[in-house]
Order: sequence, then structure tokens, then C-alpha cells
Amino acid sequence: MMGFALRNLKVFFRDKAAVFFSLLSTFIIIGLYALFLGDVWTSNYEGVPGIRYLMDSWIIAGLLTATSVTATMGAFGIMVEDRGKKVVKDFVVSPLQRRSMVGGYVLSAVTVGVVMSVVTVVLGEVYIVINGGDWLGASELCQVLGLILLSTLTNSAMVFFVVTFFSSTNAFATASTIIGTVIGFLTGIYLPIGSLPETVQWVVKLFPPSHAAALFRQVMMAEPMAEAFATAPAQTADAFREMMGVQLVFGSTEMPAWGSLLVLLATALLFYGLSVVVLSRKAR
Repeated sequence: MMGFALRNLKVFFRDKAAVFFSLLSTFIIIGLYALFLGDVWTSNYEGVPGIRYLMDSWIIAGLLTATSVTATMGAFGIMVEDRGKKVVKDFVVSPLQRRSMVGGYVLSAVTVGVVMSVVTVVLGEVYIVINGGDWLGASELCQVLGLILLSTLTNSAMVFFVVTFFSSTNAFATASTIIGTVIGFLTGIYLPIGSLPETVQWVVKLFPPSHAAALFRQVMMAEPMAEAFATAPAQTADAFREMMGVQLVFGSTEMPAWGSLLVLLATALLFYGLSVVVLSRKAR
């Protein structure tokens, strides 16, 4: 399995176009934020101390969630391409066991997702510091790395389930484009959750990656939040957290951090299980 995963990683990183397009939505979000979204949201909170630091941390936290989705989908493109070119038939008749082959695809996709997310953290932190923010502390950085692993496992499970239905590279490319486009809306990056209609808010809050985004924001925005709302009433800070998706609220109930963690773990188990069922039926 490890050898097959290594083969997939070499194939992925050798294809510069695949690497680029797996991060395309990330580049789009950064471009939109740098060009006008950043100014729009900071102008809404003029006079708040360290608002640029706060909003930069908000956008980078959201980017980490989007990257773990699009990067793993790009990595799973190798599986679709192998099917389309009938390469997978060569693997089936080889000594490589089927479960090792599937595990290799999953392991390589998770690895790509983690690597790309770590790169996003590094570049994001540089961007934040250049604009006057501070580096993440050692404790916060460890928490972010742990969340990267968990969110990548969860998002790769969802993507894996979707990919099991594709055998055409053209159809997969179309699906990748659609997912890369809507992921920014479904995780509350293009528009904060609080600015959406109530029905849409519920959809976003029920979308598992939104829980990953909320957890990233709670860690990365803790320091800038404390700085920005140091002298403000607690209700103001709470309203901001709910508006920007830092804290997911269902009715009058706040989702605790451990609740979001359970949602991510349950989602990973559910979709990996569903993927195994689909693949088992196709193997018959």
C-alpha cells in the first residue's frame, strides 16, 4: 500500500497543472480578498483595533478548509484517470491486493491534502505578519496542525465517496470545477454566514467542512479577537463570532468545539464506510 501511495504522489506532483488546479479555488479566494473583499469587511468595522489582523486570520482559517477539499480532490483525480485509461486493470491482475490499492489512493490523497494545507498555513502566516499581524504561538500552531489532519481526513472521505461514481476524466474535471467554486460559499468564506438568508445559514452550518472552518477560526482568531474586542461588551464579540462563522449557533444553542470535532469524526467514518460499500458493489 505504501509503495502504491508513493507512486500516486509522484504522479500527482509531477503534473504541475494538476497541482495548480487543485489550489485554484485557494488562489481565487486570495485574489478576491486581496482585491476587494478584505477592504469591504475591514471598512465595516472601522475603528476596531487590529481589524486587519483579525480579518486576515479569518480568511486564512477559511482557506485551510477549502484547500483540504480541493487538494484531496485533485489527488483523487489520479484514481479517475487510472480508471479512464484502464490502468487500474493492470493493478487488479498484479499481486497488489485490491484493499491495498484503494488504501494507496486514500493515503496519497490525505498526504496531498495535509501537505497543501501546511503550505497554506505557512504562506498565510507570512501574509498576516506582512500586514501587521503576529505569528501563531506554538500551542496554537500545534492545534492548527491537528485540525489540518482531522479536516483532511474528513474532507477526503467525502471527496472519495463522490469520486467513486466517476470513471470519466471530463466528468470529474467538471465536478472539480463546481466543487472548487461553491466551497467558498459553503464554508462561509465569500460571504460570512451571518449575512446569508436563514435557510441558507442552516445548510452551511450542517455542511461538515463548515465545522472545520469554525474550529480553525476559533484557534487562529483567538488572539486578534482578544485584541479587537478588549474594551467592547461581551455581546458585541459574541455577535461578531456568530456573524463570521467563528461560532456556529443552531437556534439559541452554540455548537461546542467538541461537538464540531465529533461531527468531523462521524462524517469521516460515515463516508469512508459508504465508499467501501460502493466499491464493493462495483467489484462484483
